[in-house]
Amino acid sequence: MQVTTVIKCVALGMAAFGLLASTGCGGSQQAAGEKTYKIGVVQLVEHGALDEANRGFVDGLKERGYEVGKNVKLDQQNAQADQSNLQNIVQRFVSDKVDLICAIATPSVQSAANVTKEIPIVGTAVTDYVSAKVAQSNEKPGGNVTGTSDLSPIADQIDLLMKLYPNAKTIGTIYSSSEINSEIQVKAMKEYAASKGLTVRVATISTVNDIQQAAQSIVGEVDVFYEPSDNIIASAMPTLASVTDPAGKGIICAVPTMVQAGGLATYGIDYYKLGVQTGAMAADILEGKRKPADMPIETAHELMLVINKKNAEKIGLTIPDDILHGAVIAE
Repeated sequence: MQVTTVIKCVALGMAAFGLLASTGCGGSQQAAGEKTYKIGVVQLVEHGALDEANRGFVDGLKERGYEVGKNVKLDQQNAQADQSNLQNIVQRFVSDKVDLICAIATPSVQSAANVTKEIPIVGTAVTDYVSAKVAQSNEKPGGNVTGTSDLSPIADQIDLLMKLYPNAKTIGTIYSSSEINSEIQVKAMKEYAASKGLTVRVATISTVNDIQQAAQSIVGEVDVFYEPSDNIIASAMPTLASVTDPAGKGIICAVPTMVQAGGLATYGIDYYKLGVQTGAMAADILEGKRKPADMPIETAHELMLVINKKNAEKIGLTIPDDILHGAVIAE
């Protein structure tokens, strides 16, 4: 009788333990045996385009069933445009043995690729993976890095500039000399502008603190500005606009969020949707469907025309109706 009672008590205790084990102390609903993936996200700096790509990446994962708090542990880090921070962040990801790294912006993907050759890396908001020396080709990257490119439709953007400024002779551009993505875009822009008979005046910067002086050095010599998707410029558009607006010079931007931050217009990429694409690529890797070495670099599926009417009014520019028609008006 006593033995039977003891057995019943043990059985009840084991059942209760089993219930706790299946639900977890915190009440998690994760199924037994389901893996929790560790993903490290490193973003170069805070600005609209990179923030949107980051948000899209998380949502793209979620659309595929990889959700933070359910089966994903996400380590979100921002390097604040500091190269040593980038290195430290990625090295910690490697020490933590994350399953995948999402690197946002060219310097981020370069840092990640330099630190690990084993952990899969998906990049986004990266202009040219081959020139950045993290992929052998766009069609077959060949290593542990793949992702999405934000290479802008530069010819279309300069065509837009010429429609808004039909009498323009000289374009001004400012970019960070340390960003290869910016160098690539400015080189392509200069070549296309030259084919249209336009001259380009260039000023380079190293930090945000250089922007105002660089702009003042060329603002009197140009008719309009063109800005690539340079991370330093994008993070400080109001600083650039504080020089160009009083001079009545518009800024044609590579990125819609730069228009929202004080530029004039762009024909460019929706960075949120680019991030969603990147999240889907990451899901394919996590599911074992594909490997970065064999996953072609993807480009944006959609582009959009964005106009900042308030900025146009501020600098005294009238936007032709045929350009306004169908454009997204920046808020």
